[in-house]
This record gives sequence, structure tokens and C-alpha cells, in this order.
Amino acid sequence: MRTIVAEPLTAEAFKPFGAVLEGPPTPGRVYVSETLANGRAHAPVCLSVATVEPKKDLPLRVTVLERHEHSSQTFVPLSVSRYLVLATLDAPGGGPDLTRLRAFVARAGQGVTYAMGTWHHPVTVLDAPASFAVLMWRDGTSGDEEFVPVTTPLTVVVP
Repeated sequence: MRTIVAEPLTAEAFKPFGAVLEGPPTPGRVYVSETLANGRAHAPVCLSVATVEPKKDLPLRVTVLERHEHSSQTFVPLSVSRYLVLATLDAPGGGPDLTRLRAFVARAGQGVTYAMGTWHHPVTVLDAPASFAVLMWRDGTSGDEEFVPVTTPLTVVVP
């Protein structure tokens, strides 16, 4: 069984998979549009709000990964303490590359944008119920999202 130890979420470490969203350290504004992407001109933007219960049994056993081939997906925390962010890129033969899967612990005040086509785990909250605003482009077809089972034993440890 492969075990991944989650590391703190930083913009540099997460860069291959998208962008970390954080407010500026001083009053002002940060624009984060460079990782927002829509590959289908006809697909409208979709903003939703999700509330997620915390994961009670850790380490996390990874059983599924998902991606949005035609859209980036952004999670903006509305009320959250800590949550897990797992991401990887395509394997040479297709599907998620489990050998390059990385796990990060995001803290309150950090959001993420998964780049278009990035494989990731469904949002996993660690401490208490949490709410997120979720932004992506959807047209209601099967191309909106793809889920694949992870059959290789894989766990994520949160330090």
C-alpha cells in the first residue's frame, strides 16, 4: 500500500495543478483569472455552494478521483478550518497518474483552482463541517465531469 503524507498547501507546490487563492497580505486586491478556463464556449458559468461534513476516519483511503476536462474548478472557502487537496496530472497512457499524486492541507483563508483537466479528489474536510463556493463551467452533459475508481491501495496521512 502506498502512503502519501499531506504537506502544507503553498502556491509554489500546487502550481502544476492550478492556483492557490489567498487574499493579499495588505489591503488591496489580487486577481486570479490566469487559471480560470472554459474549453466549451457554449457552457455557461456555474456558481454553487456546497456544505461538506468532516472526514472522521483518517488516514484517508483514496477510492476515487475526478476531473473536469473542459473547465477549471474553483473552491472558495466560506467557512472552513482545514481541508485536504489531492491532485495529479494525466498518466502517459491516460487516466490519473497515481505515482505523482500529491496531497496538501489547506487552511482557513486558502482556496484552490484546479486547472482544466487536473485530476483531484472530492473535497475532504478535516475538522468541522465546512462551506465552499464552487465555480466552474457546465453544460449538463457527461463532459462536465469524469470520475474514475482508484483500485491501487492508496492512503493519505494528515500530520
